[in-house]
Amino acid sequence: MAHGDTPYVVYGEQSDYKRLYYSDPEAALKVPITLMAGYGKIEQGTTIAQNLSAAGGDGKHVPYAATTFPADVDNARAYLVADSGTTATILYVSIDDSYKFAVGDDVIINDNTTGAENLGAITAIDRTTQTFRAAITVTTATGGTSFTTARYAHILVEAGTAGNNYSDCVGILEKTVNTGTGENCQGAIATLIIGNCVLYTGTLTNLDAAAITDISAGSYGQYTYIR
Repeated sequence: MAHGDTPYVVYGEQSDYKRLYYSDPEAALKVPITLMAGYGKIEQGTTIAQNLSAAGGDGKHVPYAATTFPADVDNARAYLVADSGTTATILYVSIDDSYKFAVGDDVIINDNTTGAENLGAITAIDRTTQTFRAAITVTTATGGTSFTTARYAHILVEAGTAGNNYSDCVGILEKTVNTGTGENCQGAIATLIIGNCVLYTGTLTNLDAAAITDISAGSYGQYTYIR
C-alpha cells in the first residue's frame, strides 16, 4: 500500500506468528471450504460459520459472529452507516462492506438492544447511486423498532439459528487466508478443522461459549480440544 509520493519509512505492526496445534496436525479432522469474498484477511484460528441462505452464497463460509459485539475481531458483520428506521427494506453500509453480500443472500439485522430479525433475501445492491455508501434492498421490512448505529446496528448473512443470533460455529480456520475487500475481492479456498485435535486457546478468535457448544469443544488450561 502506498502512503504518498515523498520519501518515508513506515513502522508497521509485527505479525504475531503463534502455533495453532498442540496435538499432531496430521491427526486432525479437516475439510476443504470456500470462503465468501469481501471479508478481508481472516487469520488462522478464526471461528467459522456457514452461509445458510436459500440462494446467493449458500454453502460457502464466513467468519463466525460472536454473540457479543463489537467482538475481538468483527469482520463477520457489516455495520450500518445510518439508522435503519422502522419498516425499512433498504439498509446502508459502507461500499467495501457491501461486497460481503451477494444478491440472494438471506440477511440478518441486529444491534446490542433489539432482537435479531431475519429480513429474507437481498434483492438488489446499489453501489453507484451514492459514492460514500451502498444501499442493500431486502425482501422483508424491519420491525417497529429502529436499529441504530449508536447500538452497533449491523447486518450479516444468515449462518445459523435464531437462538444464536443466526451465526453458528462449524469449525476453526487452519491457515490465514485473504478473501479480499472491495470490488476486486475474490474469496478464498481454505481448510476447516472440525475435530480430533487439541489447539492453543490463545490462537483462537471469537471462540465464545456459544461457539464452544456448537463444535462440542472443551478446555483444559491453555488448551482447547475438539472431539
